[in-house]
Amino acid sequence: QLAESGGGLVQAGGSLRLSCAASGRTFSSYSMGWFRQAPGNEREIVAAISWSSGTTYYANSVKGRFTISRDNAKNTVYLEMNSLKPEDTAVYYCAAGFKSFTLIYRGGYDYWGQGTQVTVSS
Repeated sequence: QLAESGGGLVQAGGSLRLSCAASGRTFSSYSMGWFRQAPGNEREIVAAISWSSGTTYYANSVKGRFTISRDNAKNTVYLEMNSLKPEDTAVYYCAAGFKSFTLIYRGGYDYWGQGTQVTVSS
């Protein structure tokens, strides 16, 4: 199971840190991703980190502003979001894919969290 936390309301230019805590003992074998979905839009990849090498991926829209990291000892993945913009407003979902190398597509993930709302006011 995946449980996101850290969402909320923030002004444009502000920062938030999302956390996703995973249950189980094989967290290090899972690639982890953060997706987001705004009303009327498809769910899209935001950032991902691989299980094997820790390679990261970022959507162009967040590159340079967001940072994904993982702490395998705590079974937790983080998304540090800086310089937030109103267009970052969405429900953010954490996802886990067992030994997945398909980081940018929803099909590469086996488990999903319930989501946490991020709202950026202008």
